[in-house]
Amino acid sequence: MPKNLECCFSKMASSSRHLSAQVFCREHPDTPLVEDYHAGDMICSVCGLVVGDRVIDVGSEWRTFSNEKNTKDNSRVGAAENPLFDGSDMSTMIATGTGSDSLRDEFGKPMYRNRRTMNSSDRALLTAFREIGQMADRLNLPKMLVDRANTLFKQVHESKALKGRSNDAIVSACMYIACRQEGVPRTLKEICAVSKISKKEIGRVFKLILKNLETNVDLITTGDFMSRFCSNLSLPPSVQKAATHIARRAVEMDLVPGRSPISVAAAAIYMASQASDDKKTAKEIGDIAGVAEVTIRQSYKSMIPKAAELFPKDFKFSTPIENLPPN
Repeated sequence: MPKNLECCFSKMASSSRHLSAQVFCREHPDTPLVEDYHAGDMICSVCGLVVGDRVIDVGSEWRTFSNEKNTKDNSRVGAAENPLFDGSDMSTMIATGTGSDSLRDEFGKPMYRNRRTMNSSDRALLTAFREIGQMADRLNLPKMLVDRANTLFKQVHESKALKGRSNDAIVSACMYIACRQEGVPRTLKEICAVSKISKKEIGRVFKLILKNLETNVDLITTGDFMSRFCSNLSLPPSVQKAATHIARRAVEMDLVPGRSPISVAAAAIYMASQASDDKKTAKEIGDIAGVAEVTIRQSYKSMIPKAAELFPKDFKFSTPIENLPPN
C-alpha cells in the first residue's frame, strides 16, 4: 500500500455552532468503510486505505474475564448506581491503617471493603429493597412505584421512629403507601397476599409512618378499583360503566354509610352484573375484590331499594330491576 496516501476529511457546517465530520476514501468515495474496533481505524473496503484512525468507540463497554475471545460478559462493569446507599453503592475502600483499625486478611495484606463488608444499615436497606422489588413483581407494579417505596423505607429507616418494628411490616406499609400516592392503590388484603405480615399489623405501621413522616395519601374511592376488578372478572365495558355509575350514586345518596369503598365497589359490580348477560356471583366478586361474600350482600341490600335511581339511563337491562335478587 503506498505510504503517501493520506486521510481525507470533509467537514460541512450544519450551523454556526455545530460541525459534523464525514470520513471517506479519496479514491472510492462511495464505498462503505469497515471499522476495526480493536485498532480504532476506519478502512476502505476496496483498497484497504486507512482513512481514519483513533476512532472512538461509542458502543457499550463490555468486558469479559473469560478465556474465550468472542465471549461477552453481559453484566458489564457492576451494578447500577443506587443513590439510596452510602456512597451511592459505588465506593470501594482499602484499609491502610497499621493498628486495629486496619482491615487485613490472614496474610496481612489490605482487604477491599465492599458489599460483603458493608455496614448493618446498608445491609438492612439492601434486604428491604430486595423485598420491595419482589413484592412489586408479584403485584405487577412498575419500577417508578418501587423507587417511591424504596425512598419511603429509607426515610423511615433514617428517622428511627419505628425502631423495634419488623422491617417486613415497614416494607409492606411503604408499598401500600407508595401505591396510593402513585394513583394505583392496592387493598391491604392484596398487600398481605404477597407479604408475611397480617393486615392488622400493616394497618398499624401504615398509620405510624404517616404520623412520623408527616406525609399523607389521597382517600381511596370506588373508582380506584373498579376497572381492575371488572377486568379480572372479564366483564364488558358496559357493565363496568354501569357499576361505576351505581357506586358513585350510592355514595352521593348516602345509601351505604360507613362502608368501605371496596365493599361498595364490589356491591355495585354485583348489581350491574346481575342486570346484564354476564352475571357474577357474590363469591366470585368477593374472591377478586378481597371482600367477604356477606359484606357484599349487606351493601347490596342497602342499595337495591333505590336501584332504579342508581343505574345509568342508557343501560340495557338483560334482567329487569324488579327481577334482581333481593339480597
